Amino acid sequence: MLNLARDINSLSNFKRDTSRFIEQMKETGNPVVLTVNGKAELIVQDTESYQKLLERLDKLEAIAGIQQGLADVKAGRTQSLDDFAQKMRAKYEISG
Repeated sequence: MLNLARDINSLSNFKRDTSRFIEQMKETGNPVVLTVNGKAELIVQDTESYQKLLERLDKLEAIAGIQQGLADVKAGRTQSLDDFAQKMRAKYEISG
């Protein structure tokens, strides 16, 4: 969770004291929101936290795909393996 007093700062401050911000991001795991003219413009994040974020996103996408598949089965939007294999052989001109 962002700490508004600590994790939002100006781009100018970030440029002046980059090493302190990097240390802060590594310690807290939180990104830093950088402002330009008082408006949020950029988010900077350490690589470990970014990698964790990507891994969470992959898991959520997998869960969403599984949920969609289960919903399709429940709604009867399925086909037999034999029908699928026949369509793929025809589509890709595979004999067999």
